[in-house]
Amino acid sequence: MDEKTKLLEIKDLKKHFSVKKGNIAKKQTVKAVDGVSLDIYKGETLGLVGESGCGKTTLGRTIIRLYEPTSGTIIYDGKTIYDSEKKIAEKMLPYRRKMQIIFQDPSASLDPRMTVGEIVGEALDIHKLFPKKAERTNRINELLEAVGLNTEHSNRFPHEFSGGQQQRIGIARALAVEPEFIVCDEPISALDVSIQSQVVNMLEDLQDELGLTYLFIAHDISVVRHISNRIGVMYLGNMVELAESFELYKNPIHPYTKTLMSAVPIPDPVVTRSRERLILEGDIPSPINPPSGCKFHTRCPYATERCKEEIPAFRDYGGGHYAACHLLEK
Repeated sequence: MDEKTKLLEIKDLKKHFSVKKGNIAKKQTVKAVDGVSLDIYKGETLGLVGESGCGKTTLGRTIIRLYEPTSGTIIYDGKTIYDSEKKIAEKMLPYRRKMQIIFQDPSASLDPRMTVGEIVGEALDIHKLFPKKAERTNRINELLEAVGLNTEHSNRFPHEFSGGQQQRIGIARALAVEPEFIVCDEPISALDVSIQSQVVNMLEDLQDELGLTYLFIAHDISVVRHISNRIGVMYLGNMVELAESFELYKNPIHPYTKTLMSAVPIPDPVVTRSRERLILEGDIPSPINPPSGCKFHTRCPYATERCKEEIPAFRDYGGGHYAACHLLEK
């Protein structure tokens, strides 16, 4: 991995949704992603973890502009493809070849009326790749073999496959146009545990072979630690901590990250009995009406008056270990 080469630069990215309940109620705003800044380097895997509803999936989809950002800046390989202040919004079709996504639910992401060959080959047709029928067929067969499926599977429909096989089809579809960057949106959460390791190992092999860059979104911190070079932790639309995978696992410094790490099972009964289990009290606040100041202060056992009033800066505390917490400031 070349850490000096940035593939993606995300600056103060926001994605808000307008919602309305009832015929009389006023429109409200869900602040799903509320000011995230990060860099993703070529060839790396950046893991993204956090509770359900924290904005992980929305961030991934907004980065590749499946959701149009509310504000912020997205720079891909040195080219600004979105900037709300400069009113730049590049057409995304040329970038769809470079940026793809693997969806969480494989069965829901595959059209049941299309064969596997049609699903995988659709992107080839959109981008006008391999116009000759024989070349197109060969490309589809190569993709199916690359993800561990047989070429005869191209004439079958999605419902004829298991969940793990369906996810492999989704991966083949994402690889069809030879992308550089792939958002892996919880690609193993809908699969049996016995299949999860196969899919993760396949993603790692494909990354080594094709030089891919991943944004890997998941709930299972152990899996994220295994596959990721760096890990980011999100809470209520904001990034609260970001560090190298080993560093974050061994030395979490944000109170929220510490609670997540304390919940990770350790296959050692002696260590399990001796370590402190941190449990968060209360529910995660609504993104429609988030707390003032630090959004985590309503559940943080160390919160002060400053936490309730002032938003903490996302700072580097040494060695590329970033966090947003007033308690860490000297």
